[in-house]
Amino acid sequence: MRPEFVAKALVPIRHGGRVVNAMSVDVEDFFHVQALAGAIDPAGWEAQPRRVEANTERLLELFAAAGVTATFFTLGWVAERHRPLVRRIVAAGHELASHGSDHRRADAQGPDGFRADIRRAKRVLEDIGGVRVAGYRAPTFSIGSANLWAFDVLAEEGYAYSSSVYPVKRDFYGMPEAPRGAFFPSPHHRLEEYPITTLRVGARNWPCGGGGFFRLLPYALTRAALRRVNAFEGRPAIFYLHPWEIDPAQPRVPGLATKARLRHYLNLDKTAARLARLLVDFAWDRVDRVFSPSALPSAHSGHLGDTILNCPGD
Repeated sequence: MRPEFVAKALVPIRHGGRVVNAMSVDVEDFFHVQALAGAIDPAGWEAQPRRVEANTERLLELFAAAGVTATFFTLGWVAERHRPLVRRIVAAGHELASHGSDHRRADAQGPDGFRADIRRAKRVLEDIGGVRVAGYRAPTFSIGSANLWAFDVLAEEGYAYSSSVYPVKRDFYGMPEAPRGAFFPSPHHRLEEYPITTLRVGARNWPCGGGGFFRLLPYALTRAALRRVNAFEGRPAIFYLHPWEIDPAQPRVPGLATKARLRHYLNLDKTAARLARLLVDFAWDRVDRVFSPSALPSAHSGHLGDTILNCPGD
């Protein structure tokens, strides 16, 4: 039986006639990535060269040049080692959000371990950043139909929203039966989920919300898909990338399988230029302002009511 979700009806924010989309960054270093997990043991992270601060600074410069504010889903591990970076993110007007503590998959933890992980990350980020942390994104989009209890734990720990679901079918993540737009995952609380954007073609959802697909596929495909989501579906997109994706000089990890090597390293030298185009071709803002979580004060009147959804792909 498919889970029953409640959709959040939303009036998109517009700027200059364009739908405003949500830009987000998962702040982690190259050695935290799932594709490299078999080659780099977490016990050896401290010995790795840390490149996340310089790469995130470059993203901050790109956003500043385009006049864009974004949401930075930041690992507690990174925040504890790069405190000034966290404060610069906040000072620049971006939203500070949680990516968990140690990049442990949500579906690899039980409820107690998950609670400890997200509680610690929230406390660390709020202490360093001096702002409330309302949002969470699970490492590797690891909330799915097998661990929906994670939404309850997030709500209980004071989070207002999650962006942890990718409604596609992938080898180590994905929840294709989830709605493609914002939804309430449980009737027991008001925590909201904002899935990564996909394009519906036939009976299948196709990824177009960033990450590896943004690097691997031609830029024109991403642009066309996001335009369709904005213009024909009338909904805002949510896009993501990582600081390491604009770093072609990062160390090459030996011993990777061909698939993992291509997935991680292909087109790293093209991502920054593509991102600069994307920031101009579309209107962008922080996740919390584009979707206005109901648990937070909102400057936008976006709620039209709620609709029961119980179908794949919305």
